[in-house]
Amino acid sequence: MPPGCRAHPARTYGVLAGDDSYRGCLEVDMGVTTRGVRGVARVLTGSTYALLGADAFRAPGGRVGTAGPLLASVRQVAPLPEDDELLVRFNAATMVVAGTALALGRLPRLAAAALVASMVPTTLAGHSYWAHDDPAARAQQRIQFHKNLAMIGGLLLAVLDDPGRERPSPPDEPAD
Repeated sequence: MPPGCRAHPARTYGVLAGDDSYRGCLEVDMGVTTRGVRGVARVLTGSTYALLGADAFRAPGGRVGTAGPLLASVRQVAPLPEDDELLVRFNAATMVVAGTALALGRLPRLAAAALVASMVPTTLAGHSYWAHDDPAARAQQRIQFHKNLAMIGGLLLAVLDDPGRERPSPPDEPAD
């Protein structure tokens, strides 16, 4: 390391800033940064599901009718209660509980998996763009469908996230 530079005591990675004479002088504690970003991501993601789920639980309204055709199809292959409003409220409660758990960092991988399980039927029932004849409605639902796919993708990353697993440190640079 160049004179005048000192390493951070935590796991750090040198950042190259121009030429090799600066190698190692600019360092970032990736452990602190990763923990901070992970926490912010969980709060942003989890709170969104908790709020949307609370709204759906309080006033399922049109969601019940929208979910009806999908629930009828599922009932042909799996036993489900006949009360569509009960199922919509159950899905909403799942979003509230799992979203809150994710936001608080409590069993985050399990919470994210529960949200994935909730989002798949929500997406299929709520944004079946292929069932719309009106081009404007079809386009809007297609956007919402793909937005939900992106949300599911983010949740799948959270399911795979393992903050306790140490990442290997980069190898030390060879001495000249």
